[in-house]
Amino acid sequence: MKVAVGVHIIADLYGVDSEVISEASRLYPIMEGAVKFGGLTKISSDYYQFQPRGASGIVLLAESHLSFHTWPEHGLVTLDIYTCGDPKTADSALEYVLNELKPTSIDCKRITRGEKLDENVPIAKAAEAITP
Repeated sequence: MKVAVGVHIIADLYGVDSEVISEASRLYPIMEGAVKFGGLTKISSDYYQFQPRGASGIVLLAESHLSFHTWPEHGLVTLDIYTCGDPKTADSALEYVLNELKPTSIDCKRITRGEKLDENVPIAKAAEAITP
């Protein structure tokens, strides 16, 4: 039987208000709120302010991570949400971010991670099977 260890959502958010995504201080409560709304477990976080505008950040989760990078001049946010366990947590975190940032369009890819693992095969053997 095949099992998966997690879900990885990779999203490009277009048409986001450049004022909102210019400052790390404005993105901090949004990303931290996404973690809480998704029911995720924060270990630590780090946010970086670019000059004159733009920000990047990462929230390290017990379940994996949430990260973003912004290009205010293009109204663009690139977002990664990778969680193990219940895939609904990643979906909820994404829903929160979308509701807060209100992009005019989104390009989103959802990747199931570790889906080639067989629950009856030890991890070391499974890793050998996955290696191309």
